[in-house]
Amino acid sequence: MKKLLFTFILIFLMIFAAACSSGGGEEANGSGDGTWTPEKPIEIVAPGGAGGGWDTTARMAAKVFEEAGIIEQDIGVVNKPGGGGAVGWAYITEKNNPHNIFVNSPPILLVPLNGQSEYGHEDFTPIANVIADYGAFAVKADAKWDNLNELFEDMKKDPSSITVVGASSPGSMDHIQFVKIAKAAGVDITKIKYVSDQDGGALTSLLNGSVDVYSTGIAETVEQVKAGKIRVLGITAPERLEGETLSEFPTAKEQGIDATFVNWRGFFGPPNMDEAALKFYEEKFKELSESEEFADIRSKFGWADMYMNSQEYTEFLDKEKKEIKSLLDELGLGK
Repeated sequence: MKKLLFTFILIFLMIFAAACSSGGGEEANGSGDGTWTPEKPIEIVAPGGAGGGWDTTARMAAKVFEEAGIIEQDIGVVNKPGGGGAVGWAYITEKNNPHNIFVNSPPILLVPLNGQSEYGHEDFTPIANVIADYGAFAVKADAKWDNLNELFEDMKKDPSSITVVGASSPGSMDHIQFVKIAKAAGVDITKIKYVSDQDGGALTSLLNGSVDVYSTGIAETVEQVKAGKIRVLGITAPERLEGETLSEFPTAKEQGIDATFVNWRGFFGPPNMDEAALKFYEEKFKELSESEEFADIRSKFGWADMYMNSQEYTEFLDKEKKEIKSLLDELGLGK
């Protein structure tokens, strides 16, 4: 009888242990069928300040996810500015949870390449890219240049006589987008005079005549163009954009300069994100990208559709990194 009772207890303990093991797997990966759904609110990290491109993209994505019913779980956006994005990347690494994802763009390639961060895109899980934004090169309304070719001709003669300002650090977004177009136009990029104003004074510097050219995002120029204070000599898009005012901005390509620069923006998960969680987000971002609600937002902000799934995004990032590294090395800014 005791032997029978012992056998029964042993079998019960084995079944209980198996159940506990199964439960642990479900907590990590979702349900036992290999799917995953968020069990608590999702946090989207914008690794920059409020009102910037990362912040706006994250908040617009969260808005559509909730209002269109694409994701049922609550979604919050938090700002983790600092280090060109590095503070936010460190935060995601520390959390290492599929409920914490983040938005990014070329700085996740640029910042580590110029030695300002230990984290790069390889340290995270690319989920999906969703939009493309583009750069603009603006001058004062009464500047002597009417187009990019006139500007670059003067820069070929004496690159250091013309000062370019941007809101990003040397070797980062505003600098590199200008350098890439100028190089294609035949300017000696090692002699370009670029100054960084990360405190919000770049436009003021242009308007008061302290600098000659403002390298920035297209959206940052629209209101000043409407007010008649600045002119956009060229943008980095492959073709003209649609919309009031935006359609007036000529591309570098139509001016005979065979180069573009895309400020792609997409979303990443923590390192080694579980495949089931990655699949969940990948499908949701595709649904977001194809929604009418997000199409309206793209139109409002002058963003282009540029959806890439995880594999496409990873391959794209690897290629972009090689091109950017080449530019940084030429400028002597590579680590």
